[in-house]
Amino acid sequence: MKKIPTIFLRDWDGNPKYVTREPNPECAWVFAGEGEATVKWDGVCVKLDDQGEWWARREVKPGKLPPKWFRPVGTDEETGKIMGWEPLEQNGFARWHAEALNISHRLRPGTYELLGPKVNGNPDGFEAHVLMEHGWAPLSLREAAKRAPRDYDGLAAWLMEWSNEGLVWHHPDGRRAKIKRRDFPRSEAS
Repeated sequence: MKKIPTIFLRDWDGNPKYVTREPNPECAWVFAGEGEATVKWDGVCVKLDDQGEWWARREVKPGKLPPKWFRPVGTDEETGKIMGWEPLEQNGFARWHAEALNISHRLRPGTYELLGPKVNGNPDGFEAHVLMEHGWAPLSLREAAKRAPRDYDGLAAWLMEWSNEGLVWHHPDGRRAKIKRRDFPRSEAS
């Protein structure tokens, strides 16, 4: 698991909660019009591995000792957080994941977003707990995401009207890039 870069650089010298107007050079392909925007869901990232085991994404803060069952994958250079996976049964969302599995069929190995009434305040308004395959969304949302502007001002305003957390661009070569509504100060989108 590699952390998906944000398309604009963060304001590490001011308020790192927000992005600056400076495009992230790692995401230049997005500004060149490459890749396709998809919905970024606001839930819990989970993974089904090739052995049929479920894992939940977890970050461990700098200086904290990860639990023995934690499988580290990398470290965020800017925050120092260790990113990795923990067995889903160790995660506080295991109960809601079990509910989602009861209504999910033919899941294949890959990553999913666990969404629903008891997950992150359910900003997407799901009536039941579901597993949404990353990169998938209903056709109307997929089409809307494709029309998102790729410039700072246009994107800030567009995201304030968007009903989901943000966008993830997928490049045909496998690269990804993201932006979230909360990456912009509200005053920038007015």
